Amino acid sequence: MKILITGGCGFVGSNLAIFLKKKIKNSSVFTLDNLLRKGSMLNKKRLKKNKIHNFNLNIENSKKIKLLPKFNLIIDCCAEPAIEASRKDPSRVFNTNLIGTFNILQKCIKDKSNLIFLSSSRVYSILSLRKIVKNLNISKPLKIKKTIDENFELNAPSSLYGFTKSASEKLIQEFFYERKNKFIINRFGVIAGPWQFGKQDQGFVPLWIAKHLLNKKINYIGFGGKGNQVRDVIHIDDVCEIIFLQIKKLNLIYNNIFNIGGGKANTISLRELTYKCREITKNDITIGKISKTSIFDIPYYVTNNNKIKKMYNWKPSKNINDILSDIKVWLQNYTNVLSYFK
Repeated sequence: MKILITGGCGFVGSNLAIFLKKKIKNSSVFTLDNLLRKGSMLNKKRLKKNKIHNFNLNIENSKKIKLLPKFNLIIDCCAEPAIEASRKDPSRVFNTNLIGTFNILQKCIKDKSNLIFLSSSRVYSILSLRKIVKNLNISKPLKIKKTIDENFELNAPSSLYGFTKSASEKLIQEFFYERKNKFIINRFGVIAGPWQFGKQDQGFVPLWIAKHLLNKKINYIGFGGKGNQVRDVIHIDDVCEIIFLQIKKLNLIYNNIFNIGGGKANTISLRELTYKCREITKNDITIGKISKTSIFDIPYYVTNNNKIKKMYNWKPSKNINDILSDIKVWLQNYTNVLSYFK
């Protein structure tokens, strides 16, 4: 099997490429990445050690995408994922996320390739997600049992980033309609683990640990500045495992959409994350408070994994403590990695 992973020098793409190369016998795994994101050169070195070739291309370049070799399967991990970036640089987000998917789909049709697309929980309506929490000035820890499944509200604004992922999902369904190509769309929530060079609005878990290790200040932003907003988190190893299962069963389960995340068992607030980071690093850093909430931010998101669990007999194997421990070991054991978070 020949596999191409777009965004392959990013956090998810690089981990997935190495995982699949080791897991699938007689496979040839390639990546595509323009190497512009922070940490991408380090990930490229990891790929090279595992004999995985990267095509140094911009996914927006349709002519060069068409000239790539034929692949049995393309896994599209390429995206500009930060919500705030979609406000500041809408052209970049639109071109990378939507035009990029369009180019990959043309390649799939030309070569009769199957596709696994990494979408996002941010396709869901901001307003509907905000209604889950009665008061957006969250002064106390949230005690909410609701989880978000694949039927949650999609038709209201979700940010430009959310729109590009939702539109890409629709494009995939249109392109593959009544064709023999098979697709799977995975809507992931927060993914975390080693080799994630995180920022405040994307990849906050490794950022939180790194700031504690560096004794640097960090801020609770929005919803009253108390750090009570909640997310569920899934380990990158569990992401790789479920995608591997999807590849194995692609002839049986296809043309489907799944929500995938840490679920109820792996929920955490920023305040709880701070306590855990203090415990594992033995450092008590300064936490600032910014009360104002971005119009694109949401107070609560927890994934409903029922559908993916039923279809693949799968559930996340690593909990929050595993995730934090693995990230801490990575940050401490790899030379100069911490410098990316200063």
